[in-house]
Amino acid sequence: MKTPLWTPSEEMIRKANLTRFIEYVNGKHGKKFKTYPELYQWSIEDIPGFWARLWKFVDIKASRGYTQVVDDLKKFPGANWFIGARLNFAENLLRYRDDRLALIFRGETKKSARMTYRELYTTVARLAKALRETGVQPGDRVVGYMPNLMETAIAMLAATSVGATWSSCATDIGSQAALDRLGQIEPKVLFTVNGYYYKGKAFSSLGNAAEVAKGIPSLKKVVVASYTDEQPDLGRIPHSVRFEDFLSRQKEPPLEFEQLPSDHPVYIMFSSGTTGKPKCMVQGAAGVLLEHLKELVLHTDLKREDRILYITTCSWMMWNWLLSSLGVGATVILYDGNPSYPDDGAIWKLIQEEKITIFGTSASYLNYIRSQGLKPGRVYDLSSLRAISQTGSPLSAEGFEYVYQEIKKDLHFGSISGGTDINGSFAGGSIISPVYAGELQGPTLAMKIKAYDEKGQPIYDRQGELVCEAPAPSMPLYFWNDPSGEKYKSAYFEVYPNVWRHGDYIVFHSDTKGLTFYGRSDSVLKPSGVRIGTAEIYNVLDKFGEIADSLVIGQNYKGDQRILLFVQLRPGSELTDALKDQIRKALREQASPRHIPAVILAVPDIPYTLNMKKVESAVTNIVNGRPVMNRDALKNPECLDYYEKVLPELQK
Repeated sequence: MKTPLWTPSEEMIRKANLTRFIEYVNGKHGKKFKTYPELYQWSIEDIPGFWARLWKFVDIKASRGYTQVVDDLKKFPGANWFIGARLNFAENLLRYRDDRLALIFRGETKKSARMTYRELYTTVARLAKALRETGVQPGDRVVGYMPNLMETAIAMLAATSVGATWSSCATDIGSQAALDRLGQIEPKVLFTVNGYYYKGKAFSSLGNAAEVAKGIPSLKKVVVASYTDEQPDLGRIPHSVRFEDFLSRQKEPPLEFEQLPSDHPVYIMFSSGTTGKPKCMVQGAAGVLLEHLKELVLHTDLKREDRILYITTCSWMMWNWLLSSLGVGATVILYDGNPSYPDDGAIWKLIQEEKITIFGTSASYLNYIRSQGLKPGRVYDLSSLRAISQTGSPLSAEGFEYVYQEIKKDLHFGSISGGTDINGSFAGGSIISPVYAGELQGPTLAMKIKAYDEKGQPIYDRQGELVCEAPAPSMPLYFWNDPSGEKYKSAYFEVYPNVWRHGDYIVFHSDTKGLTFYGRSDSVLKPSGVRIGTAEIYNVLDKFGEIADSLVIGQNYKGDQRILLFVQLRPGSELTDALKDQIRKALREQASPRHIPAVILAVPDIPYTLNMKKVESAVTNIVNGRPVMNRDALKNPECLDYYEKVLPELQK
């Protein structure tokens, strides 16, 4: 029997939002549920019943209620949700108008700011009035090319309050990458900034902003916030105005929330774009709102008194997810910059200073600080911290153990996994359940997910494809410029008819009911035809203090496939023959002889997408002589130059 790393106390279970929800469901449906697995089973057996109960439990604000939760669960894709309802997304995030802090901004520099719920409401009202006066109407697109600033959050809330559809990407991506995304959807207004900071240096973004603005003929206004200079020169940017000058002169105008159907488009999210122009995924207001509140209230146990920080940029769906915390009335900390600047303890110092209760981060960040030997729990006062959420890529069992050994012994560690496409999670945390090393605690409520084998049969305790057998409200309504729905269907429904194939390789554990993720199924290695998930190798490499990051790919070689391993070393470490032998020995003993790479090379950097995913596909294309379709989809495209440089050696 597996031993849990952490088990919730009776008091924690008693106070949990999940416990209140279970009692509510029991009372309404005459049930006697006590555990998370019991609640989950009911939620997938009665999907409409679950969403109806959640709507009431999180108190959705709607001018008209729905007449039907969902029209037909067999329509997949194409099910319609919350039919007849009229509501506004922003109204549900701005239900509080008091003097409690809504937003705290902290940059890696000394810049910081605070805003109460009352001030946030008034500022959104002023910006919404200005958008209406510019001619923005329901269905128009308003976009951001911004850092993670208060102005970005305010712009999203103002845009969605008037019924516009919001989309954003961060200023640390190039102008062409921004144009590939924002240009496709023909926005009416662009919010941008004069610059941003990274590792203590100020970077001007006015040149990039000008290129983006000039490349989008549909723009009527470009609103420029000041971050690195007080008075930016806007001469090169067409239709431009400073953020503070664009706000309505009226100090407290009424904020009119446009009442719209539940499937009115609220967000357009972008795929990573590693295989061509990013796909534009259109998501409905009620679906995203319910999914986010489900995850925040029930799975993250977020409460009004909490302070929540997620390390994210507004290119990543975790930014959208984080801002939905306003709907709970919690205080949202917006952090901009490098989380390890000026030193590796920067974020932990911030958690100590701001008394943050819920901290969200990526596996790559936790692996990095572990590789640096950081012991935050011994150096900083983390008494306020009651939960850590982790996503982005799979975290090894040792990564889980590090959290409990070196950060804090008593907290809920919730590893979550989902996607930009659903603006949420398929699997995640449960504060009333134990945490096991290397396992997500279970599927999220009402997500009918399974692991399928090659024949499309559900399997347990061995690796398979992550699928979802039933629709969920936050799945895309459609893809932009895809009138026949072909792009949408080919993205998820080509492999298994009427079943969503997500593209992750997972194991369902029959003993704990948890899940382990093994990376993207499209990057599965097949040496001699045997399927190997890349995370099986990463999990072993994560134990090496010398290795900061790594990348594993398959190279077609002499009629078979061989495994190539690229390692990014910690400063001061070298890839010696002895270290290579240690890596091979560890993989042989902890995985299998088939997991041993044919080639091990040191590289200066590992490619990542803007959505914080490790990019095996780009390097796979390079070593197999195929073109890399879209370098602009990467955070660090320049790192691919090195892989191209070593290609002749790899082809010998």
